[in-house]
Amino acid sequence: MINYLEKTGKTEEEAIAAALRELGMERDDVSVELVERAKPGFLGIGAQPAKVRVSWETEDEAPTPAAKAPVEEKKPAEKPAVKTEGTEEKKPAITPAAAPADESADYTAVRSFLSGLLEHMGINAEINMSEREGGGIMVDLAGPGMGAVIGRRGETLDAIQHLTNYAVNHGNEKHLRVSVDAENYRAKREESLTKLAEKMAEKAIKYKRSMALEPMNSYERHVIHTALQNYEGVTTASTGTEPNRRVVVSYVRGEQSTSGKPQSREWA
Repeated sequence: MINYLEKTGKTEEEAIAAALRELGMERDDVSVELVERAKPGFLGIGAQPAKVRVSWETEDEAPTPAAKAPVEEKKPAEKPAVKTEGTEEKKPAITPAAAPADESADYTAVRSFLSGLLEHMGINAEINMSEREGGGIMVDLAGPGMGAVIGRRGETLDAIQHLTNYAVNHGNEKHLRVSVDAENYRAKREESLTKLAEKMAEKAIKYKRSMALEPMNSYERHVIHTALQNYEGVTTASTGTEPNRRVVVSYVRGEQSTSGKPQSREWA
């Protein structure tokens, strides 16, 4: 279910910050739509605050049957013991890494869910976990067949991350944020998106016009917004509806770009 919250502030960034403080969320947890731009007025007269509408999704639906974490009754270790003599069946070996003895309950929950999900997908992957910057858990998957895990432009990887977060947080009061990556895909994708953003910004300034990028998911749009938030001479905004929502990079006149206002007007 999609939830909405409107907030105002002297600038768009202040309005966004106020909404995030009230929700206790991070910027990449929400989508932000600019409702009204801030107007300085004349000598303070007629000034109008900026208004933003923040939306976020609550996970009130159970994951699909194929993505549910398997119960412990399915123990992969018992399968090879079925046939010890005669002709052996040749099947892909799915051997989820065993959890370290001193691993925390959160790490164990994430490892358990991902091991079962990858087993259902027929993928044998090494699950490496570390503390995520800003809190939470960072997961990096490694092994053969990572192309199937990543999917087209990271869509499958995003779905795995979403399901993992749902599975480990469902029914818990404390929210644990889990980021899932594979073969350092996200860092490589962010690098290419940042280069694309700067290229579009240069074009917008050169031709003094708006440049629309191809449709992207919320994560990729966020990377574009972040890359250009302090880029002088341009502003960014998201437009359209999913799955065709895209970022537009617009030229800003000299006096506007040097006014100290944030250059990114809308997030994801």
